[in-house]
Amino acid sequence: MASKVEKPNYTDEFKMEVIKYAETHPAESKRSVMKKFGIAAASFYSWKKKYETVGQIISRGSGNHASEEAKEIAKLKKELRDTQDALEVLKKAIGIVGG
Repeated sequence: MASKVEKPNYTDEFKMEVIKYAETHPAESKRSVMKKFGIAAASFYSWKKKYETVGQIISRGSGNHASEEAKEIAKLKKELRDTQDALEVLKKAIGIVGG
């Protein structure tokens, strides 16, 4: 069984520093910057896009929810869907047994 490769977890400050470094050193290639900081190209360009769009890099953490309330709402919605699905299964089972 292959072991799961753990994805590095970079701080927002680190991400900003990498992007700012790349901007202040335009003569240095992007590939060189990525190698210097040990990051993947996909990560670099994702951070760069976020920085250019918002002006800062904001990580939302696990679940990609903006707040704890949003996370709780998403959890409750999932529980409701699961409960509704279980109810439908029970209704069909009663129909098969009773019918």
